[in-house]
Amino acid sequence: MTVRRTILAGLLATLAMPAIAQSVKLQNHEIMALLSGNTAVGTWAGANYRQYFNPDGTAIYAQEGSRSALGAWRVQNNTYQSIWQSDAEWEGWFVMEFGGDFYWVSKTTPPTPFTLVAGKQLVAN
Repeated sequence: MTVRRTILAGLLATLAMPAIAQSVKLQNHEIMALLSGNTAVGTWAGANYRQYFNPDGTAIYAQEGSRSALGAWRVQNNTYQSIWQSDAEWEGWFVMEFGGDFYWVSKTTPPTPFTLVAGKQLVAN
């Protein structure tokens, strides 16, 4: 095999390899842009939920079968943080993106997927 064919074979093999997705931890400005004015939809502790992130820093958490909760949210140190009426302290999660999907991630919980819908959509359509 000539040098030219060897190089061409190597290039073709590289192009044929599937892209390997990497998880990315979002930074402050990315989390703000992602959440602000939008609604996260997912399942938390076995219950379906929707959470609206008002640009003014207030939040509404609507869980199926339960009364909605009012709280506040912020982004600090590259983490999403929230506090609710029943909480004494702010709690935080990293926001990760992997293969186009988003996840809440902390040291004490497994990665929890969520999707986003534009605007305030607390009721499923």
